[in-house]
Amino acid sequence: MTADRPSHHRPLERGAGSSHGEPLAATATDRAFALGVALNIGFVAVEAVAGFLADSLALLADAGHNLSDVLSLVLAWTALWAGRRRPNRRWTYGYGRSSILAALANAVLLLIAVGAITLEAVRRVADPQPVDGTVVIAVAAVGVVINGATAALFMAGRRTDLNIRGAFLHMAADAGVSLAVVAGALLMGATGWLWIDPALSLLIAFVITAGTWGLLAESTRLALDAVPAAIDAGAVEDYLAGLPGVAAVHDLHIWPLSTTRVALTAHLVRPDDAGNDAFLHAVAAELDARFGIHHATLQLERGDGGVGCRLAPADVI
Repeated sequence: MTADRPSHHRPLERGAGSSHGEPLAATATDRAFALGVALNIGFVAVEAVAGFLADSLALLADAGHNLSDVLSLVLAWTALWAGRRRPNRRWTYGYGRSSILAALANAVLLLIAVGAITLEAVRRVADPQPVDGTVVIAVAAVGVVINGATAALFMAGRRTDLNIRGAFLHMAADAGVSLAVVAGALLMGATGWLWIDPALSLLIAFVITAGTWGLLAESTRLALDAVPAAIDAGAVEDYLAGLPGVAAVHDLHIWPLSTTRVALTAHLVRPDDAGNDAFLHAVAAELDARFGIHHATLQLERGDGGVGCRLAPADVI
């Protein structure tokens, strides 16, 4: 027997359209992504041209970083759209897992950008070039505003979605990096130390790496079906084992369906009562409310007749 949220008890459809999630929330998120992409594409163009004209590697490095952030926003936005499509007979869980792949791709793209920035910065440290400090300060100051405003767009959703959290962290880090570029340009103008520009590029590379590492680690874990970090698997097992009439729990699996949805399967041994729909639905609702597990499938067993479940051993998948 299985338990699931009532919204999942529907025939699989061949067509595609919106499904999970509140329409108003989705619209607000779409607006945030659209505005964030538009603002950052415009800023990347301005920053790249200004960096080229001023011969500032710090500006060019930040432009490359911001371009990778635009790609990250587009990937996350696309995954969000895909995750709203209904499941069908081939994709029985829907397309929500694309959000996990998007987060993983974003992390990899950022680390590739870090490598390119670091190589050029090391070359420039050995042979620093003069830069136009006025242009650098003006453009970087605009970056503080643009990146800060974009980060604010994703502030509300950063706690519930890995992709949105990634977008928020990237934009917030960009605002800080742009502020550091302003400070560096002022210091370079006051001291004449040309090495400050490539040194700032190395600092930018370090900041990107530090901010990306957690995203890479978590998205990799989710892609490999690890229990999401916010869920205590031991507490879930204790809850199931403590249910009335349950003598044992085995074959417990918890994994992410997307960056926002979690699934669970488990076998519950109830020797005296095989259970009923009310019991199953109550357990599924409690798993959702208490642990954030949205899609629960439970198999009930009596544990009698001398026939043991072949999936009972903990090392059997």
